[in-house]
Amino acid sequence: MGEQHSCCAGARASVKLGEAERKGHHDSQRKGSDHKQPQQPPTDLHPNMIAIPGGTFTMGTNSQEGFARDGEGPARSVSISSFEISPYAVTNGQFGRFVEATGYVTEAERFGWSFVFEMLASEETKASVKQVPQEVPWWLVVEGAYWAAPEGADSNIETRMDHPVVHISWNDAVAYCQWAGVRLPTEAEWEYAARGGLKGKTYPWGDLLKQDGEHQCNIWQGKFPVKNNASDGYVGTAPVDAYKPNGYGLYNMSGNVWEWCGDWFSPSYHQQTSADNPFYDKPSGGRSMRGGSYLCHRSYCNRYRVAARSGNTPDSSTGNCGFRVVRDQSMLRYSEQ
Repeated sequence: MGEQHSCCAGARASVKLGEAERKGHHDSQRKGSDHKQPQQPPTDLHPNMIAIPGGTFTMGTNSQEGFARDGEGPARSVSISSFEISPYAVTNGQFGRFVEATGYVTEAERFGWSFVFEMLASEETKASVKQVPQEVPWWLVVEGAYWAAPEGADSNIETRMDHPVVHISWNDAVAYCQWAGVRLPTEAEWEYAARGGLKGKTYPWGDLLKQDGEHQCNIWQGKFPVKNNASDGYVGTAPVDAYKPNGYGLYNMSGNVWEWCGDWFSPSYHQQTSADNPFYDKPSGGRSMRGGSYLCHRSYCNRYRVAARSGNTPDSSTGNCGFRVVRDQSMLRYSEQ
């Protein structure tokens, strides 16, 4: 999958828990929910999908600012068919409705832990942490952390129902999509939509990180990972409609949370995919993520640019990764039958 750096994500495979311990937690979490009869998704779950017309755009970048090892280039002309995309990442409120309707248990719950950024965890939680990945020591292995308790057992989302759901693995995101009658975007669809109709720009709004002195996204300000000035207004996640939308009316296509895409991740993406609706379908061990997160900083993880990419194993979950959904016209017709 290639080397991942800095704040991007912690990988599930880097942590080894006892098999008996994991199995016991898995069994306790699944009890009482395996046999729940799934309810049909409500019609108001994704009511404001935005139609993106098909077209051709320049995907990727040749800029020195990019990470060649991630396969951000070479830039090339790519054609995309029309689709619909949610203006926001899936929220805690929306994911909660999925869990209530289906009894679904996320992989963070099944494994019994997830990755939490050190600065967001309470002192009590930090004191109970037994493992820290050496390559990314700001990620804590927090037992009991999952989407509804994002910083551990002593946290909740009561005031964050309009924030993006986090601690969601790629497999979790796909399960939600299958229930909701939507799907994950391809990397090409994601970038096409993120650019908002602009050509060759660094960010969804242009080439300058700020516009008229105003922050346009939720990323790290200060010295990563020890000091966050939070001058953009947020230390962790922001509401999904924070900041100004891009030219297509899409919010937070840069920063806030990483968003899973449907593709397998490969640095050879641009060399091995078609120029017509490209999709990387060769298993590589990791799935693609786009957009960067509240932990991204120019000095470490300058991956909140629209051409930037990363990946992680499909069972991994972190406190800075969620997802956004898209829909084809064929899906819409099916859901109305």
